[in-house]
Amino acid sequence: MFSSKRTVRRRSFTLIELMIVIIILGLLGGIVVPKYMKHLVKAKQQTARTQIEALSQAIGDYHMDMDDYPKDLNALIQSPGSDKWDGPYLRPARIPLDPWSEPYHYECPGKNSEFDLYSYGKDKAPGGDKENADVTNW
Repeated sequence: MFSSKRTVRRRSFTLIELMIVIIILGLLGGIVVPKYMKHLVKAKQQTARTQIEALSQAIGDYHMDMDDYPKDLNALIQSPGSDKWDGPYLRPARIPLDPWSEPYHYECPGKNSEFDLYSYGKDKAPGGDKENADVTNW
């Protein structure tokens, strides 16, 4: 009888094919990553605006109950020792950090309104533009 040997050929990628795939992935990454980062910056700034609005609302609720603004943000979650206090004014009962993991700045009386509430942004310093811009309640 005949016995035939089959040669099994294993197909693998050539170096040129691998380099083409790497170049294509690099080009896609060069296009996608900057667009993603732009949206990430906008999302962090919007998050800070939303948190400042929520904190401002809680400060307003505190003011309505206490006839005064809180001395610091902790008064929104912990009673300053008054019978008028009807808090906590935030849910969950904690003061959030800004999207750059820093505490919000609160001044009362404020220089720009009855109280100033703000985040310095990514650079953690006053002023700046784009991702370093301050986010404020005024």
